[in-house]
Amino acid sequence: MLKAERASYILGRLQELYPQTPVPLDHNDPFTLLIAVLLSAQCTDERVNQVTPALFARAATPQAMLLLSVEEIRAIIRPCGLSPQKAKAISGLSHILMEEHQGVVPEDMEALERLPGVGHKTASVVMSQAFGVPAFPVDTHIHRLAQRWGLSSGKSVVQTERDLKKLFPREHWNRLHLQIIFYGREYCSARGCDGRVCEICRHCYPKRKNPKLTRKA
Repeated sequence: MLKAERASYILGRLQELYPQTPVPLDHNDPFTLLIAVLLSAQCTDERVNQVTPALFARAATPQAMLLLSVEEIRAIIRPCGLSPQKAKAISGLSHILMEEHQGVVPEDMEALERLPGVGHKTASVVMSQAFGVPAFPVDTHIHRLAQRWGLSSGKSVVQTERDLKKLFPREHWNRLHLQIIFYGREYCSARGCDGRVCEICRHCYPKRKNPKLTRKA
């Protein structure tokens, strides 16, 4: 099966499995989404969704966030892990949003990436899920599955993102990146599949005899 044929099958199958693609992180607007995505680094979405209600009850806007000290933010978000760095980043980006963007999350990739604690993946998530701008954020699930499915070499997340953007139509990017994440969590997890177990792996590589070793992101 050619790479383009695998991509076509995967797109169609994921559309069947996940016709609805709700954003896993609870949020109300671009700012609360930005904070939730920042907190999700090395943390599960479930844990983030348990923590953010208390944080957003105190501060759901950049202006309100500035009324909290870094230590107060850290105390609330501690269960998410990396709380010292994340609290400092949340406070810092809130300052910048107030000083440079009138308290509004910018609809601009470069401006987002300049915010403390906001890398390319986080910026891509905000652009796609908050503003509907086509983007293809690559997390560990997508990076792993792209290799198992023969869609990318997995040399880096940058390369994986570039390869997937070439393979799939732009209008599908925002939904597809969530569909791949959902599938990876449900059927093709790091331990639950080795490239020979789940439906898509078996369909794409029916003759694969050995586990597919994947490069970490």
